[in-house]
Amino acid sequence: MEATLSKEQLRQKLLQPDVISGSEILLRSLLLEGVDCVFGYPGGAVLYIYDAMHGNPDFKHLLTRHEQGAIHAADGYARSTGKVGVCIATSGPGATNLVTGIATAYMDSVPLVVITGNVATQFIGTDAFQEADITGITMPITKHSYLVRKVEDLPRIIHEAFHIANTGRKGPVLIDIPKDVSALKTKFVYPETIDIRGYNPTVQPNKLQVDKLLQAIQEAERPVIIAGGGVVYANAAPELIEFVDKTQIPITTTLLGLGGFPSGHELWMGMPGMHGTYTANQAIQNADLIISIGSRFDDRVTMNLDGFAPNVKKIAHIDVDPAEIGKNVKTDIPVVGDVKAVLRIANEKAKPAPAKEWIAEIAAMKRQFPLKYKDSDDELKPQFVIEMINETTKGEAIVTTDVGQHQMWAAQYYKFQNPRSFISSGGLGTMGFGFPSAIGAQMGNPDKLVVSINGDGGMQMCAQELAICAINNIPVKVVIINNQVLGMVRQWQEIIYDNRYSHIDLAGSPDFVKLAEAYGVKGLRATTKEEARKAWQEALDTPGPVVIDFVVPKGENVFPMVTAGSTLSQMILGDSE
Repeated sequence: MEATLSKEQLRQKLLQPDVISGSEILLRSLLLEGVDCVFGYPGGAVLYIYDAMHGNPDFKHLLTRHEQGAIHAADGYARSTGKVGVCIATSGPGATNLVTGIATAYMDSVPLVVITGNVATQFIGTDAFQEADITGITMPITKHSYLVRKVEDLPRIIHEAFHIANTGRKGPVLIDIPKDVSALKTKFVYPETIDIRGYNPTVQPNKLQVDKLLQAIQEAERPVIIAGGGVVYANAAPELIEFVDKTQIPITTTLLGLGGFPSGHELWMGMPGMHGTYTANQAIQNADLIISIGSRFDDRVTMNLDGFAPNVKKIAHIDVDPAEIGKNVKTDIPVVGDVKAVLRIANEKAKPAPAKEWIAEIAAMKRQFPLKYKDSDDELKPQFVIEMINETTKGEAIVTTDVGQHQMWAAQYYKFQNPRSFISSGGLGTMGFGFPSAIGAQMGNPDKLVVSINGDGGMQMCAQELAICAINNIPVKVVIINNQVLGMVRQWQEIIYDNRYSHIDLAGSPDFVKLAEAYGVKGLRATTKEEARKAWQEALDTPGPVVIDFVVPKGENVFPMVTAGSTLSQMILGDSE
């Protein structure tokens, strides 16, 4: 039996200048980039690649049941680990099934390398069987893309793709490999360096701009920090905590910024925006200085821009992507650079803002207007379910969500303590994302508890991936907040469209317990608080995957809420109003 190789021994073995096929070059290159799991689905154009996997003990591939499941799993893996996620699909429909996942990653700046097969080079452009111009189709939603025409170029392209995906503003890179290129042989030479003309992201900031920011803090009486996903992606959570402690500025974290700053900190105000806390939104509206850190002033945060932060005197924006600065709101102090690098420089001189009265005012607001809901002993409320999950996991689990009401309840009522612990489709709002992304997160974090919170609508979009949880004993705890309706659409139709409910009834959905059992996964159901506590504890005590169907009322709404076209000052507080 062959002895297990050390990492260095494996690297030296992989670097041997053998004459090998494009498919073997691909696998070797992925291993050299540190890839430990690839998610994919085979087909005709990638059969040489899958043939190269056969009998390769060093290469790990997880066969999903749909290409969309593969790319969402790669996305969850990337968000939860900070590494580049990788997925593979065949040409034509295999590649086009990845489009939603590529757009999801692009909107949220997630580093992916997406590998697709294509028809042989002589058939490109002839409408051959299962041909699609995937580089053309995905051009607006990739950071960069390659169509590999020469097998000799493959090592360089893969090396470049990983570099582009995981530097600057991160994002998906597509590599399209024609079938003949994957079969042709050449001498394997992996490049040691990278030189991409025209690609040189600004990482280190202009120190004069950092000084301007620090000066503005000294002049501000009502400063607010809006921290976003860029803090998480830059691994800058420790620097952000230090910055807040030194400046004593109240902070709000966007949906994708959750976990980037500990929820238990006395200066944390919750999430801002459409379903943000009263305190966070009022603080923004009354601030004289706003510092955006790795956040892009998304419309769900700012709401009506004409009424956004009417009292602000200066807006500072720290972002690695210069295109985001000034795009949505006028910026007075632009700071282009990696968030971690910027905060490290700022922390050398940072001092408290003259804002003691402001801090006291915000503390009073937090006490007076906490998140509230009308609890019930007769019905199982969705907010209670999230609070229960938070309490039992102490805010330490990796939580993935789908998109809808349950996503907002998770953002509001789960108290995230750690970066990379909240995984959700923010920019694109992709239903079907939650469950497969949890599979990727679990593969990347085998020793951590991963909880996937889904609605009964989104769960049905990628439920087929229960198969791989059963087969591979992937211990994701799959929570379904089951209100038998498209909840967020129903809420909008109630509040904005005068109760004109149109095509939102999800009656006829499967019995999720039976569905789980059909795949060989344990299924549990709860309709009361007592049943919920018992079922959830049983799920936690079960070593493998579990699906828990929490049946909740149809009419429950997410509050607070700011309707489209309104300003952050025009909040509907709902049950607590």
